[in-house]
Amino acid sequence: MIGSFVVSIFASVFNLLCISDKVGTTLLAQQNDLLKDIALALSLLTRLPIRLDEDAYAHSARAAWAYPLVGVVTGLIACIAAKLALWIGLPLWSAAILALGAGIVATGAMHEDGLGDCADGFWGGWDPAMRLKIMKDSQIGTYGVLALGITLALRFGVLLELLRFDNWALPLIAVHVASRAVMPAIMTALPHARDVGLSKSVGFVSKRCAQIAAGIGALALIFTLGLYGIGMTLVAAICAYLCITLTRAKIEGQTGDVCGASQQVTEVALFLSLLTS
Repeated sequence: MIGSFVVSIFASVFNLLCISDKVGTTLLAQQNDLLKDIALALSLLTRLPIRLDEDAYAHSARAAWAYPLVGVVTGLIACIAAKLALWIGLPLWSAAILALGAGIVATGAMHEDGLGDCADGFWGGWDPAMRLKIMKDSQIGTYGVLALGITLALRFGVLLELLRFDNWALPLIAVHVASRAVMPAIMTALPHARDVGLSKSVGFVSKRCAQIAAGIGALALIFTLGLYGIGMTLVAAICAYLCITLTRAKIEGQTGDVCGASQQVTEVALFLSLLTS
């Protein structure tokens, strides 16, 4: 299963490099639609003040391919925060905290919220219905606190180590990009667990969109890290597979919380992988 998923990712990379037929027409002849998709993805996944017509949100599913590109923006915001902190002479730990905080503020802690809800629901409920009910509860429980505490500590620790190197900015951005590439895969592989919610409002994400998103994520890692990026692409693929498998077993479908949690899990895994490079 993992092998076929990885093959699919590299097939997506090949498709991006050898653009043809429908994708080529989309990328070259429909630039306006592409820009709308990117703006829509930014509007859905960040708190940036992007105003769109209500009609634009009818194409939310089509814009899922652009989710990794949102990582370029959030990654740049995190980099700018860290650069400014270092420029004014703050210690590395301060720069790491500010970079982490800036990325969280940019998204409105949407993905962190999803991780906390999934941790509470997946391990606090006895059946899919109870788990979904717990996930919808606005109050955070013990599992959610622990999940957020552990992942935030890991992200801070990796950022602190990463800032000790000269060329840390591009790998940071690449991780932001690649971690968001798994979200369309989740939305394609699993049905909606609820009849309402953010993921349901987006609609069905086509396999083609998921492949393009995966290709963008893989290219970001490979172009930034070279051959080592191939290994990190495998890490992202494994994270996506595990998230899909666990979610299917726990709630039999996906929600916006699941998509956010998958981004967080993948980001942590990729950051940890950076330390071994």
